[in-house]
Amino acid sequence: MYRLRRALLSVWDKTGLLPFARSLAAHGVELYSTGGTRAALLADGLDVRDVQSLTGRPEAFGGRMKTLSYEIASAILFDRARDADEATGLGIEPIDLVVVNLYPFEHHRDRGLPLDELIEFVDIGGPTMLRAAAKNFASVTVVTEPEDYAAVIAELDANDGCTTLPTRRRLMQAAYEKTARYDLAIAEHLAAEAGAPTRALRFGVAAPLRYGENPHQPAAVFRGLSGPSPMDRVIGGKALSYNNLLDVEAALAAVEGQGPGAAVAVIKHGNPCGLAVAPTAAEALELAWAGDPVSAFGSVIAFSTPAGAAVTAADLAPLALDDRANRRFVEVLVAPAFDGAARALAAQHKTLRLVELSAADLMALPDRRIVLGQLLEQARDRTLAEGYRVAAGELPAGVDLALAEFGLRAARSVKSNAIVIVRRIDGERLQLIGMGAGQPNRVASAQLAVKQAEATLQAAAPVAGSAAAMRDAYAVSDAFLPFRDTLDVLADAGVGALIQPGGSIRDAEVVEAAEARQVTLILSQVRHFRH
Repeated sequence: MYRLRRALLSVWDKTGLLPFARSLAAHGVELYSTGGTRAALLADGLDVRDVQSLTGRPEAFGGRMKTLSYEIASAILFDRARDADEATGLGIEPIDLVVVNLYPFEHHRDRGLPLDELIEFVDIGGPTMLRAAAKNFASVTVVTEPEDYAAVIAELDANDGCTTLPTRRRLMQAAYEKTARYDLAIAEHLAAEAGAPTRALRFGVAAPLRYGENPHQPAAVFRGLSGPSPMDRVIGGKALSYNNLLDVEAALAAVEGQGPGAAVAVIKHGNPCGLAVAPTAAEALELAWAGDPVSAFGSVIAFSTPAGAAVTAADLAPLALDDRANRRFVEVLVAPAFDGAARALAAQHKTLRLVELSAADLMALPDRRIVLGQLLEQARDRTLAEGYRVAAGELPAGVDLALAEFGLRAARSVKSNAIVIVRRIDGERLQLIGMGAGQPNRVASAQLAVKQAEATLQAAAPVAGSAAAMRDAYAVSDAFLPFRDTLDVLADAGVGALIQPGGSIRDAEVVEAAEARQVTLILSQVRHFRH
């Protein structure tokens, strides 16, 4: 137990401050404070002394110097047993409670303040006091968050104005976590401004997940220091799961850069089983779902545009039905924003969740993975192609650049080895009709893509068949073809054009096969592996 006699309060966030300070005063704690915090306490009728009475110096340099002093640091830091006589000789009286939260650097960073203004929100005195109090937790209580006020007061009430060592130990850890996160947020921002990766990585407090990839695996999510957290953007339904989070990221990546118009991606197990671009989100949704309606069951769906006037509750309602006969069950919908109709829809269903995130939110974050306990970081895959060179065959109207780029973005979103087949419909609409993903060889991926494309086309036009549509489609490979076998699978299915990076020592063999099979071969010169 250690009794609180003197407290120093200096907070930016004044949530809950006044009732907390009143409770401290009721326990006979002397209050010392600074600037705006002191003004708020005085206005509430509390007896609170200025820190100048401790330091003997006024605030200076626009507030940069307030609490940094020998007197305050000593009052927090001295060892109450070992250094008591020395402190008395120096005229140092102990500060037993330090209540500090820090200048809101991250808030103003997210507002986009330039560095010369943002630097004024780098707190110096606050972290110094927090670290000093945390180091001396054996006898000093440190509080960094308003959420901890109630627990401290409850302990004082239960222990005649004293705090216990376990509580001080817990609050000490919280203080060091606070200052560590704060410093790393500053370091990450400065590194981002300089275009260099940070050498440190830290995540915030964990939130437990229902389970990991499987029910027997406990799991948690640790919040990043920068960027939006999907856990804070969920509307309706139950909490996001481990697998949901993986699919939300994949869904945002799949719609990134797609357009003009509205793009919709239907994600299953990290891959787009449906992807489309159309003038409206409602049209794109139907085309994306039609790309593979069987796989779409239990999917995550992302919209590139706000799900507002274009995607109403009536449009979304069939997706929310847990009806295997209609195959319209969806786990999560992701969009930059949802209107009231969509929110009302989410409120009607126990499981459907809406997540307000955009592809821009994803692309603003570093591309990182933890592998074997090590951090991998890379630039995001933004370059689609370095030109389009027709190496075999011909396209009378030239390369359909919009369809080519749609197909390359689709292939970029599919786990390698990836083959996708895409088509243009009625001028403005683009649709993924077949996809092969994650196979150990590209031939197997091509076979899967062809099978699904034929099924999609047959469902769309059962009388006309799929031959003509397949001939006008583009197949896209995420990497070069080391042999002609993949091309032969696509040619056997009637695919008229294939885009691949090229660069194999057997490029000439593949070009010769394309000429022989009357397949137009287009080289993009950029690989898009996604492991």
